[in-house]
Amino acid sequence: MTTALILDSLQRRMSAMHSLWYQAVSDMDTDQVNHVERDGVLPIAFSLFHQAQMEDVSLVMLSGLPTVWEAAWERRIGLGVPDHGKHRSVDEMMAQRIDDFAAFCDYQRHVFDKTERWLAELEPEALSEILVTRPFPPQIATTYSARVAGPAGISRLDGTECWIYQHGLRHMGEIEHARALVGLGGMTS
Repeated sequence: MTTALILDSLQRRMSAMHSLWYQAVSDMDTDQVNHVERDGVLPIAFSLFHQAQMEDVSLVMLSGLPTVWEAAWERRIGLGVPDHGKHRSVDEMMAQRIDDFAAFCDYQRHVFDKTERWLAELEPEALSEILVTRPFPPQIATTYSARVAGPAGISRLDGTECWIYQHGLRHMGEIEHARALVGLGGMTS
């Protein structure tokens, strides 16, 4: 398979994944997003914000583009915990809430648009560039992307697949399950 075909597939899959996220938020309301099923089960707000912000910050390393996120978004969205939660405990992230769900959806759209624009402009040859060489620093050494990496390290393709696409699908599974817990239906068959 050529790098052009790989990039084309990645662009289409990313767009499809984003369409699932748009579908997921299209019929939710703030009460459903902030619902806590029970102690130890994170609210939908966690997965929504975590995925969008991790995609936003991953693009810094993948593309060199600045984040969409800035203090104004934090004020607009009204987060219970102003953090994506990657290095926090479940107990800490149980407090994650989104006060202004429409503002969050606006942030999410900006992030997804930025990702898709970057992929549309990316040259296929750039996919093979190594972004993180071995040996990996501690914050990467235990990640899924470290398991996927080739002998030289994590390529731009590996990073895009792991940090955005596969990460987004993993959390989409959480969202689909959580939607059932708040009385909403599934989305895919």
